[in-house]
Amino acid sequence: MSPVSDPGRAAPAPAPVPVPVRSNSRSSDSDGSVVDPAEFENLSRSLTTGAHFLQPESLESAMLRPSSYKASHYLHDEEQEGVISEAEGEDDSEISEDLDNVRPHEGTPLISHSRRHSITARSTTSAVTEIDTPFLNNTSPTRFWFIFSQILTAYFISCFDGTIMASSHPVITSYFNASNSASWLSTAFLLTSSAFQPLLGRLSDALGRKPLFVGALGIFAAATTWCALANSIESFILGRAFCGIGAGGVMTIGSIIVSDLVPIENRGVYQSYINMNYGVGSSLGAAAGGAMADYLGWRWEFGVQIPPLLICMVVAWIAIPDDLGIQGERKGVWQALKEFDIRGSLLLTTAITFVILGLNLGGNVLPWSHPFVIASLVIFAITFPVFLWVESWVHKPIMPLHLLNRQPRGNLIFSNVIAAMVANSILFNIPLYFQAVLLTSATSSGLRLIIPTIAASSTGTFVGFAVTWTGRLKPGFLQRDLPSWVYLFILLPSSIGQGFQFPGTFMAILAASPQAEQAVVTSTLMLWRSLGQVLGVASSSLVVQNALLHYLKQYVTGEGRDEIIRRVRESVEEVAKLEPKYREQVIVSYEAALRLTFITCAVFAFTSVVMIWPIKLPRLGVRKHK
Repeated sequence: MSPVSDPGRAAPAPAPVPVPVRSNSRSSDSDGSVVDPAEFENLSRSLTTGAHFLQPESLESAMLRPSSYKASHYLHDEEQEGVISEAEGEDDSEISEDLDNVRPHEGTPLISHSRRHSITARSTTSAVTEIDTPFLNNTSPTRFWFIFSQILTAYFISCFDGTIMASSHPVITSYFNASNSASWLSTAFLLTSSAFQPLLGRLSDALGRKPLFVGALGIFAAATTWCALANSIESFILGRAFCGIGAGGVMTIGSIIVSDLVPIENRGVYQSYINMNYGVGSSLGAAAGGAMADYLGWRWEFGVQIPPLLICMVVAWIAIPDDLGIQGERKGVWQALKEFDIRGSLLLTTAITFVILGLNLGGNVLPWSHPFVIASLVIFAITFPVFLWVESWVHKPIMPLHLLNRQPRGNLIFSNVIAAMVANSILFNIPLYFQAVLLTSATSSGLRLIIPTIAASSTGTFVGFAVTWTGRLKPGFLQRDLPSWVYLFILLPSSIGQGFQFPGTFMAILAASPQAEQAVVTSTLMLWRSLGQVLGVASSSLVVQNALLHYLKQYVTGEGRDEIIRRVRESVEEVAKLEPKYREQVIVSYEAALRLTFITCAVFAFTSVVMIWPIKLPRLGVRKHK
């Protein structure tokens, strides 16, 4: 290893000779591969000046530096590098194109020793006064944990709100006599969160994270109040749509803020905390949603969320730095909007809206031959290619196309789409199976989701810690006569797989991206993951409703057949009220339709694995300790 530079003189630039990767007890034989330092630049993750002990020495890679590295070394390095290099004027897209052209592998370290200041978010202080802290942006541990705690709280509420529909949507739709609109309760939420997520990354780079995060919390609180007071299914669905805007903003900007404050090699640990929070919030939402709908009334599901959301707004306004995340000079709202990709935003929002409308209405509310369904799908088929064309030439696209068409980030994003489709399809339809086939209550069906949700959260937590510790980024047919406990564990494979994939791929795509693209990469991944969730609900509802109608017409016989079919499609609670003869026919129909849906999920899950399998990922760097 090259020695540390002499503080008294500038060190000559080292020749690009191959450097063997540091081996340790956690690495396998494959980790000893030789890495060309020329690749370090292209695979770098920049660190801001707030973390002085992670700043580079002139001849030593950052991940191999002793942890006792002090601010005096950092100040000397700034003298050698001229504080701000000529690379500051380089375009971010050129940087990421260089990165995408490199083929990383497990032995490739990520922390580069150059281009620190050109692509990093602006620090919360302009002075060169360093705080002895493991966090970025000169953030003290006390302030960081204050910020991180309120992010976890807001994230918890968003996850709780996102899953309460899983076990309570049959109760709510039956209350409004609109069971055939059940998918809209979740789809409206996911649709709006998907459509607005990509806008947040670019806007937060110009306006800062704080105003967007606080604004998202405000929208979330107002929309949740709206849902609690809704007096019609149309009003409720509209309120859920605004909830999606707020919750999507909270989760997207919250994740971006954590990336602003935590170095990538430690990001896995904090991602584990988020995963634990996600698991608790999701499991409580799925279980408590059904119980509250049964015993307190479904309106209380939303009322209990309002006070903590208001508290989070106040805490966020006080704790988050005003200029966190701003790249370059601060811009006013009007200036930021002038530079914003308005065309791309409108085209993407239009495309997403109409494809979901077409998939949800077709074969469910309206026949596939209905003009509105056909028009919706045609509009999507036109606007989405135009959106891709616009993104190919616009200066600051809301969704850079190189994130989608190059390895490894393209594979990671699209595998997330498929995994989210599968996970949300199962989460949305398994309570329907419990209530329509097993004739359980909403409370019982919600409680059955606790163990799978905990499994997903626990696995995700394990993956986050494992990634940080090792540095590695790549390591059924239901029957009515099964014992009751089997249904608790039959969902575990899907939940465990979800726990492995979501945090692992999120860490991988962050590690494969430069610091300047952290916001847009995060918002793009969250967009496509949300699209997967939307498509999971929409496509599974498409399969269920059309297959159910087919099987009902096939199995239900006798007088009043059409009336029975209409009743059980409008409200799942009608199944238990039928005469035994008709009840059995309807249950068999539901069972066959849901079985077909879960088989479809299995096919998509296999496709997701195939997409991830061939990609090559770097290994996170490990700093040497004395």
